[in-house]
Amino acid sequence: MSLSTPKFEDALQQLIAAPSISSTQAEIDMGNSLVIDLLANWFRDQGFEVTLQPISEDQQKLNLYASIGSGECGLVFSGHTDTVPCDPDRWDGEPFKVKQTALGYQGLGTTDMKGFFAVLLQAIGSSDLSKIQKPLTIVATADEETSMAGARALLTERIASAERVVIGEPTDLHPIRMHKGILMESIQIQGVGGHSSDPGLGINAMEVMYDVLGGLFALRKALQNTYHHSGFAISVPTLNAGCVHGGDNPNRICSYCDIEFDLRTLPGMLNTKMRSQIDSMIEPIAKKWQCSITRHSLMEGADSFEQDAEADLVKRLEQLSGHPSSAVAFATEAPFFKALGLETVVLGPGSIDQAHAIDEYLPGNQIEPAVEIYRQLIDSYCLT
Repeated sequence: MSLSTPKFEDALQQLIAAPSISSTQAEIDMGNSLVIDLLANWFRDQGFEVTLQPISEDQQKLNLYASIGSGECGLVFSGHTDTVPCDPDRWDGEPFKVKQTALGYQGLGTTDMKGFFAVLLQAIGSSDLSKIQKPLTIVATADEETSMAGARALLTERIASAERVVIGEPTDLHPIRMHKGILMESIQIQGVGGHSSDPGLGINAMEVMYDVLGGLFALRKALQNTYHHSGFAISVPTLNAGCVHGGDNPNRICSYCDIEFDLRTLPGMLNTKMRSQIDSMIEPIAKKWQCSITRHSLMEGADSFEQDAEADLVKRLEQLSGHPSSAVAFATEAPFFKALGLETVVLGPGSIDQAHAIDEYLPGNQIEPAVEIYRQLIDSYCLT
C-alpha cells in the first residue's frame, strides 16, 4: 500500500463528512466541491494528473478527471459524488459521520456511492503504478441524483484513450450489463374555476385529470404488450403515477391539476419516442375538454443501457466476481459512456436496497473483495 494512500476508514469518513446533496429543490441543493477537493488531493498524491470541469456557473458543481499512464486501450473507473437529501432526525446516528455497526459502515452516501471512491483508492494504492503500460482514468461526476448534468457534460478528450469503463454503483459486486432507462414527466391541466353549485361555470381540471390518468394507464398497458425483455426481473416497462396536485377548496371548481410520474424503459425504447407517444395521448383529451394540457420533463432522463454479453470486460468481471452478469431496474450513468463507444459494466460494493435509505450502510464484508476485484482489473488492463 502506497504511503500516500489514506486508509479506507479515514477516506470514507472524510468523504461522508463533506456534504454534497443534490436536489431538485433549490433551497437544499448544494455543490460537490468539498468532495472533489478531497479526491483531487488524494489522486495527485498517487501521481495522477487531475483536471476539474465546472458544471455550474458558480463552479460549486464539478466533474473530476484523474489520469495516469499513456497510450491507448485504457481503463476508466467512474462514480458520482453527490447524494440524495436526508432527514437527520430519523437516523440512528449522524448522516454525515460514519458509524461502524455490526452491518458495516453507516452514513449518507456510504453505499451510493462515496464508499466506491474509498474502495478504489485502496485498490490503486495496492497496485504498482510504476509498471503502468496503459492509461488509468478516474472520473467523478456531479448531479447524478437529479439531472445527470455531470455525465451529460463528459469531456470526451479526457477519456479518449479508454476502451472500457467500470461504474461503481452499488450492485453487491455483481456485474451489471443492462439496466432500464428513466423519464420523469409532469402533465399540467389548466381548467376554469367557478362556483361548484353550477358545473357549467367552469372546466374542472380534476375531471380532465381522470381522462389523463386513463390515457396514461392505457399507454402503460400498450407498452407492456409491445416491449418485453427476459433479462430483467420485471420484464416489461413500468409507469408509476407518483403524485397529483390540484384544487384549493371543496366548493370551487378545480381550475388546475397536475400529475408527476416516471416511466422506466427497456433497451430499444427511445425516450424521445416515449415522450411523443405521451403527447399524442394528451392531444385528443385537450380537444375534448377545450382546455390547455401540457407536458413538462422534470429531468432530461436517462436512456436504457445494454452491453454485449460477450464483451471482454463483462467476461472478466464475471470471472473475478464469481457471478454471472445480469440486469437491474435502476438507472446509472452507463448509457453516457456506452454512447462514447466504451465497453461498460456497472459493479460496486453495497446494495441498491440501501441507496437513498435511512441509516444507509456499506457492508463491511464487501470492502476487501471489492478492492481485490478493482486491483485485478487495474493490473490486467493497465499494468500488462
